[in-house]
Amino acid sequence: MRAPLAVILLAALAGSAAPAASRQDPLDRELGGRIAGTPVDCVDNSRLMGPQVIDDRTILYRESGLRTWRNDLPESCPGLRPNTVLIVNVYGSQLCRNDRVRTIDPGSIIPGPTCRLGKFTPYDKPRKK
Repeated sequence: MRAPLAVILLAALAGSAAPAASRQDPLDRELGGRIAGTPVDCVDNSRLMGPQVIDDRTILYRESGLRTWRNDLPESCPGLRPNTVLIVNVYGSQLCRNDRVRTIDPGSIIPGPTCRLGKFTPYDKPRKK
């Protein structure tokens, strides 16, 4: 009588694993398989697409299909979450460490607190041989 119960439990566990796999971590989904390079202080703003907010400390910018820049803020930024709008103060043609950003919820007119950007780490797709 115990064998059928074990089979039912295993089937239930296997069924619950599939939805968990489809809820992949957004950072793994965006950067998985890419190779991290050396962090830099500034990136050319004219080449960037985005930003894509991952969480309260992580923002991604796409430069091309081959490169994505990850910015890790030095501290948590209240209000920074996926689906918020990011207001970025850009001075010159580059986006740099310590530049200021603010968040604003869609439909709101009151921006959130000011936060600082961190270093930019390039993540590149491996070259095919």
